[in-house]
Amino acid sequence: MEENKALMAVVVIQSIYAGYFVLTKLAFDVGMNTFVFVFYRQAAATLFLAPISFFFLRKTAAPPLSLSIFIKIFMLSLFGITMSLDVVGVALKYSSASLGAATSNTLPVITFFLAVLFRMEKVNIKTSPGIMKIAGVVLCIGGVATIAFYRGPLLQILMHHHLININHSSDQQLLIQHQIPDTKTWIKGVFLMLLSNITWALWLVLQGRVLKSYPSKLLLTTMQCLMSTVQSFIVALAFARNHAQWKLGWNIRLISVAYCGIVVTGITFYLQAWVIENKGPVFLAMTTPLIMVITIIISAFIFGEIITFGSILGALLLVGGLYFVLWGKTKEEARAKQSIQGTDDDDVEKACEG
Repeated sequence: MEENKALMAVVVIQSIYAGYFVLTKLAFDVGMNTFVFVFYRQAAATLFLAPISFFFLRKTAAPPLSLSIFIKIFMLSLFGITMSLDVVGVALKYSSASLGAATSNTLPVITFFLAVLFRMEKVNIKTSPGIMKIAGVVLCIGGVATIAFYRGPLLQILMHHHLININHSSDQQLLIQHQIPDTKTWIKGVFLMLLSNITWALWLVLQGRVLKSYPSKLLLTTMQCLMSTVQSFIVALAFARNHAQWKLGWNIRLISVAYCGIVVTGITFYLQAWVIENKGPVFLAMTTPLIMVITIIISAFIFGEIITFGSILGALLLVGGLYFVLWGKTKEEARAKQSIQGTDDDDVEKACEG
């Protein structure tokens, strides 16, 4: 039952993130400043979570918040949330929602690599599971390189019949020029997306450690949102000094902020904290390909986004790398269980003989 709950939670998380890529890209395409967007979404998340935290925790004592724990939470918010969201915002401006979803498949492999560095995961290159993990990392690198440096033919799915066209142009060539940036801009977008995933993976790994010293998932999530709100406000002030860039109306900007702030930040952050505590950071990342599948369906069939063959090929390599790593991890865990079971059986036999 617990396994089913965890699986359902991660499927919900990845589906929500697919909506995040699409709506965020739409907001940026209509001119919203990326840094202002991050501030508004974090502020919305804080306003959403603060009363919930007060309601559920009013009768229970909050865990002690020492200076060292406060600094850990502050740095976790700075690098894992504020920096990651600001970087991915700029990356989406340079690229597309489908690219963002595709490169998110690097997250599990990066998470695994960081978990190895922090000694939360082990890899033995002398065993087949260890070789599969290494092969997964290589495939992941190959996938990123393919997406960045190879485009290939354009896949124009329902180019003339999509439901929403924010560009208001019926000229196919103009749409292609608008949606497909030049090579230099595209490469920037890919590697900024990769940098965002590295900081996000770092957040996934380190949050598990912080939860051990501060076990209140809801309060930890709320504090991270509050700190990130302050941090992102300072960043936004530095990059968006025109008052017009801060205006919200009854349009896609407000919808995107509300969705990302309440649904993405408020709900998924808590769900992620629960999954990390119960199943670990790598398990959370295992359903990441769902983001790509759902995002491509929405972007191509509803918004008419043009997808390059190189992006699809690179994404397949990334998914392959992901499942190589997961296969190796699963086999390793199975062998560890068999080893423990065998040791227990030997102990029972000795006890019976004695």
